[in-house]
Amino acid sequence: MTTTLSETEQLASPPAFQHVSTGRKAKNALATVLVWLSFLIAVAPLVWVLYTVIANGIKRIPYSNWWGQDFGSVLSDEVGGGVLHAIIGTLEQGLMCAIISVPLGLLVAIYLVEYGRNTRLAKITTFMVDILSGVPSIVAALFIYALWITTLGLPRSGFAVSLALVLLMIPVVVRSSEEMLRIVPDDLREASYALGVPKWKTIMKIVLPTALSGIISGVMMALARVMGETAPLLVLVGYSAYVNWDLFGDNQASLPLLMNTERATNSMEPGSVGFDRIWGAALTLVLIIALINLIATVVSRLVAPKKK
Repeated sequence: MTTTLSETEQLASPPAFQHVSTGRKAKNALATVLVWLSFLIAVAPLVWVLYTVIANGIKRIPYSNWWGQDFGSVLSDEVGGGVLHAIIGTLEQGLMCAIISVPLGLLVAIYLVEYGRNTRLAKITTFMVDILSGVPSIVAALFIYALWITTLGLPRSGFAVSLALVLLMIPVVVRSSEEMLRIVPDDLREASYALGVPKWKTIMKIVLPTALSGIISGVMMALARVMGETAPLLVLVGYSAYVNWDLFGDNQASLPLLMNTERATNSMEPGSVGFDRIWGAALTLVLIIALINLIATVVSRLVAPKKK
């Protein structure tokens, strides 16, 4: 007994396999090769930079005095000492910058996404953020110098450096936080509104927790960018070879400033004291930023919404 398929069954049946032409296979292979080639071109400079920093800076890193001493007890061309003073300055200036930048940047991002859609103020704010993101670090440093030191008459300090770094960090925080808030599904907001939850509580209890892991990653990316800036340090604070915990007064060292000072005062011949100090400080800065990013990755995974 033979049976025939109905028209519905015939339409629902999958189409017969079509042979892939040689031309399509060649195009697919070419595209694969180009993607891998682009990847290698992008990764090669990064690998080369990391190899150079590690190879030249590893000489000083393993010693305990590198992490636990400053250069106040040794001469500028004398072997010994450590970068404790520069690590403290870098962390203090970066932490103060983050304390100011993160709340401001996050509030601006919340306004742009949740309250200011298609409003005139939101368009002006977006335009100003775009301009601020393109401001060179030396311009931010000169602005703070004119305002903080020339106009207000306050001394050069690590806090002035933090203020300049704020101008560089805020646009990155705004942009990254804005993108994370935008990818939160509107269904979550609408479900919360349907239950009678106010808008501000919806943002605090639903939107922010959902986007928090991405926001943390964006903040760490912005912090890593500003911790390596040199121009604000050269303009707004002087170098000190001693540990200085006071962010608001006197000279204060940092890792980028230490590298610049060693370049100006010591020989840069391979194997010299200045050469080892510069590359050691560079590797130390890379390790600190890598550690901060690692901590941020762990925290972002812990606070990410759990799938049930």
